[in-house]
Amino acid sequence: MSDAPVYQVTLMPSGQRFEARADETLLKAGLRAMAPMHSSCRNGTCRTCLCRLESGEIAYEIEWPGLTREEKAEGLVLPCVARALSDVVLLRLLSR
Repeated sequence: MSDAPVYQVTLMPSGQRFEARADETLLKAGLRAMAPMHSSCRNGTCRTCLCRLESGEIAYEIEWPGLTREEKAEGLVLPCVARALSDVVLLRLLSR
């Protein structure tokens, strides 16, 4: 069992909550909790899992995920390559 900190993730608009360890991606934690999260490549390229970070802090497992500077500034994140550094609220982008 990991000694990594555990954070609470809230997935909007459903309000579903699940736990994510600091040493795993948000997508992996969400899928384990059977949260309605979409994915495809799981390496930050395809953007299928794109969400908006409504609150909290994340860190990426790769240096530059498949987001533009502007998208990052808008709060868009890729849960497939992002780890929680605090409790987070993600808005799943249904239209993308």
